[in-house]
Amino acid sequence: MSDEIKDEQRGLLMLITGGVRSGKSSFAEKIAAESGRELIYLATARVEDEEMRERVARHRSRRPAEVRTIEEPLEPHRILEKEGEAGRLILVDCLTILISNRLLADIERNGAVREGEDIFVDEKLLEEAAERTFDYIKRFSAAACSCPADVLVVTNEVGMGVVPAYPLGRVFRDLSGRVNQVLAAAADRVWMVVCGIPQQLK
Repeated sequence: MSDEIKDEQRGLLMLITGGVRSGKSSFAEKIAAESGRELIYLATARVEDEEMRERVARHRSRRPAEVRTIEEPLEPHRILEKEGEAGRLILVDCLTILISNRLLADIERNGAVREGEDIFVDEKLLEEAAERTFDYIKRFSAAACSCPADVLVVTNEVGMGVVPAYPLGRVFRDLSGRVNQVLAAAADRVWMVVCGIPQQLK
């Protein structure tokens, strides 16, 4: 199969980045609504406390009742492979939470110690977990690139604030930056949202 034929059979890959509360998700939902395609909302968040429950409820309230929501915190590439039919748009919200989910699951599975909200992890283990998480994101990116449906991914621009004071935070920040570069390089279109105003970068 030639590259030209492949391109005709795959949907668009789009990426929206920006800071917290910048208007990323609202802009993504606007693109989805205006696309005219059947929308599937692919949520990566784990609902583990009241704050997250309220955040999820706000997001749900903005969506039309007919929009199908699928929650997959660890392996969203499987949803792209299963549900990614031509004529659909899959909105993945968000990539940053997926990174956090996979990184934390990896270090806890491999020996990290959790005491309350604190996590204690060996530096080597943390670096290895970050690389495994990065490898998974490349797999996710490949699935998004080959998906017959349009795929719209929301992510956070986390590297523009203060340097985190603890190793896990610094590794997460650096990993997020690397991951965003992978998705942006693969994407057909990229926007950054600042103060509710989207700027198209690609």
